[in-house]
Amino acid sequence: MTHMLVVDDASASRDWYVQVLDASVYGEYGGTSVVLDLLGNWLLLVTGGEPSPEKPTVTLAAPGDPDHVSSQLIFRVDDCQGTYDLLRARGAQFLSAPLDRGGEIRAFFRDPDGHLFEISQLT
Repeated sequence: MTHMLVVDDASASRDWYVQVLDASVYGEYGGTSVVLDLLGNWLLLVTGGEPSPEKPTVTLAAPGDPDHVSSQLIFRVDDCQGTYDLLRARGAQFLSAPLDRGGEIRAFFRDPDGHLFEISQLT
């Protein structure tokens, strides 16, 4: 399965995903889309666009308000604090430090376009 995220700037987003999340570039197409390999999964970054014949009522757009979320990507990790420290050192900006919720430690961060990510450790 490939997950697609709409971004404002494909090149800037590519660089963030490579530098912060250690993704590798699988392919780039016309400056408007990038296919990344992230933990053995494909992540497609595309710039927004108007409706097209095969999706006549759909406009693609990066998140307008990062505080209203309809989707997030979750990374299950063995060491939430260690992963938090690593990703912060690479430039990730977290919403808060890891929080132990009893049975799970988790922390949230966003990409440059506002897409929400979670790191989660079962305890």
